[in-house]
Amino acid sequence: MTEELPGPISELVQALGAIPTVEAVSLGGSRAHGTARPDSDWDLGVYYRGDFEPDHVRALGYEGTVVDIGEWGGGVFNGGAWLTVGGESVDLLWRDLDVVEHEIAEAEAGRWRTEELMFHLVGIPTYLLVAELARHRVLVGQLPVPTYPEALRAAASSGWAARAELTLQHARAAHAPYGRVTQCLGLIAIGAAEYAHAHAAADAVWVTNDKALLELGHMSAADAVLAAIEPSPAGLTRAVDAVIALGRSDRSNTHDADR
Repeated sequence: MTEELPGPISELVQALGAIPTVEAVSLGGSRAHGTARPDSDWDLGVYYRGDFEPDHVRALGYEGTVVDIGEWGGGVFNGGAWLTVGGESVDLLWRDLDVVEHEIAEAEAGRWRTEELMFHLVGIPTYLLVAELARHRVLVGQLPVPTYPEALRAAASSGWAARAELTLQHARAAHAPYGRVTQCLGLIAIGAAEYAHAHAAADAVWVTNDKALLELGHMSAADAVLAAIEPSPAGLTRAVDAVIALGRSDRSNTHDADR
């Protein structure tokens, strides 16, 4: 069950929808899925076509930070804002519809890549833009609601699994035998996340952030492996092998929701 928007948030949504070149505004994250905590942020996607000026958002007068297009890098995650609205924390994400439509076509063809993004262990897959559309609640305008393409399912599951294998084999060969704890644990975490993406793709489960990635990708047991690790060459090797075994095991359950 999705929750109703408080008055100040609803007013913000309407104001965003009235900005020139903005064609749609959507609600994502836990607020859209009915899993929010009282302190959860409100995540709003601002979908525009053509020239979008963040100054129009600044002119609305809300407290917070508004970044320019491209300030978060030149990839699919190209900017947004952090605002306080009626006492609530609101995150805005700029979404260029030309880029979104391109990534939909790429996903349908089974093509994807990763881009670096802070706080994400393995970056983000470019099909994240497609996942957002599949998981969001449209508040203003119209947006496509894609299903998980079979070509993407095959390509992403195999691609992520191959990355996980290389990551963990490198941890086993280059760091575990020498007791390099930090490097080894870092690569174990990365490998677990890559395997989780592989399993989620195999299950045709959309992932929009790292928060529930291990759960959605059947790799939550990696937490216990890391918690019990023995910081010796033998202990590190056992931990790597345990995560490889988790990643290679048959995980056929499916999930349909982020947290």
